[in-house]
Amino acid sequence: MSKKALITGITGQDGAYLSAFLLDKGYEVYGMVRRSSHAGVADHRLRWLGIAGDVRLVDCNLLDAAALIRLVAEVKPDEVYNLAAQSFVATSWAQPSLTGQVTALGALNVLEAVRTAAPEARFYQASSSEMYGLIQEPVQSEQTPFYPRSPYAVAKLFAHWATVNYRESFSLHASSGILFNHESPLRGIEFVTRKVTDGVARIKLGLSTELALGNIDAKRDWGHAKDYVRAMWLMLQQDVADDYVVATGRTTTVRDMCAIAFAHVDLKMEDHLRIDPALYRPAEVEVLLGNPAKAKEKLGWTPEIGLELLIAEMVDADLARLAKR
Repeated sequence: MSKKALITGITGQDGAYLSAFLLDKGYEVYGMVRRSSHAGVADHRLRWLGIAGDVRLVDCNLLDAAALIRLVAEVKPDEVYNLAAQSFVATSWAQPSLTGQVTALGALNVLEAVRTAAPEARFYQASSSEMYGLIQEPVQSEQTPFYPRSPYAVAKLFAHWATVNYRESFSLHASSGILFNHESPLRGIEFVTRKVTDGVARIKLGLSTELALGNIDAKRDWGHAKDYVRAMWLMLQQDVADDYVVATGRTTTVRDMCAIAFAHVDLKMEDHLRIDPALYRPAEVEVLLGNPAKAKEKLGWTPEIGLELLIAEMVDADLARLAKR
């Protein structure tokens, strides 16, 4: 019989790519979605990948613990991937309570549902490099102390330690992937990489003349979401659950990432980039650089898609989207 996977946040970037990856491996994929009045819109990423008809979407909400328990009992999953969250850092300052409820307590609810209704299932928690925040070491590993700098990062840290606690308290096969920034053509338009590639595409097509950004000297370790969902799956195939940093080991400024995008369409960044102080964060995370040595050694995982190819793919996808309009 094929394995069953239950994915929260299936309509997001990672959920869509993970679904495609698992379907290729013969899994039955169930995806949890919130009820929305915008029916038919939320699954656009699944439709973009051509798999919307291959996954089974089920209505549920991270904040409804009883409903989660019923869902897990009904699906009887072999693997549970908790990817759902209020995941945009900037919004977490405007909506800190919601971020805490969904990103922190929502993860706890999923863990409790697994413990209660499917204790043999293997659980994955989507942790974040934002938990390192004000970095305590120049290169961040699983041993680096956390110092979160946003309500989002604080909420993710709660979910991360809850996963460790359930693993140690109840012997759940519960692993966390401390994923550094990972992007793709499916990235939300509010995130900086997609804001850049969409902006560059608009300028190239004559739909805009400038791109407004905040702190372009912030450095991030960017990889491709396709590579990172493979790491998620590998964690749940291990005999022993554990936590892993998933990163490329290369950090790049927003400025240099922008330059790659503009150069891809033969434009000069300095002719179009405008700095908007209103876009600065209240507390900035200046540098993130991950050490993926443990993932490489124990999971056999290495990233396959470099930053230049990633940005080119994103720009080309945005050019194609905008041209269709």
